Amino acid sequence: MFVERVRLVRDGQWTLPTPCTEWTVRQLVNHMVAEQLWTPPMMAGERIADVGDRFAGDVLGADPVATTERAAKAAVRAAAEPVRAGRTVYLSFGDTPAGEYAMQLAADHLVHAWDLSAAIGAGRVLPPGLVEQIAGWFTEREVWYRQGGVIDERPAADDCGDRQRGLLIAFGRDPDWAAVRAG
Repeated sequence: MFVERVRLVRDGQWTLPTPCTEWTVRQLVNHMVAEQLWTPPMMAGERIADVGDRFAGDVLGADPVATTERAAKAAVRAAAEPVRAGRTVYLSFGDTPAGEYAMQLAADHLVHAWDLSAAIGAGRVLPPGLVEQIAGWFTEREVWYRQGGVIDERPAADDCGDRQRGLLIAFGRDPDWAAVRAG
C-alpha cells in the first residue's frame, strides 16, 4: 500500500508538509525506504551495530519511486522465511520474534501510507481488513510506543466509532489533518 501511494507523488509534491511535522513528503518516503533497506539485514540476523549507518542520509537518489519499489520487494522477500521459521531479530530495544518485527513494519507502512496520502491529496481510505488487523495488534502496544517516544500523544479528536480514525488517533495522528492547517 505504501508503494502504491509513493507512485502517486507528483514532481512538485516532494517538498510538501506531512502529518509527521518534522518531515516533508521526501523525508517521509526516505524514512520508510531506509526502514525497508534495514529489513533484509535485520531479518538475516544482523544486529544494529552490524548495520551501523549503512542506510543513513538520503537513500532515495534520483528516482525515489524506483528505489521505493526495489527496497519494498527486497524487504518482503527477506521477511518471509524468518517470520515462518519464528526467528529472532535483534532490535535496539531487545530481541524480538521476526513475526512481531514484521507487524511493527506493517503498522508503520500502513500509517505512513495514510500520512503520505494526506500530504499529497490522495485517497485516505486504508484497507479495512488491514486496519482491523493492525488496530487489534496495536491495542496492546500503544502505551509502550508512546512511552518509547515512537508516537506522539493522542490528539483531541473523536474516533466517531470509525476503526481507521481510531487507529490514526492511537498512532498520534489527527485524522482530519490538512496541509493548509499544518503549514
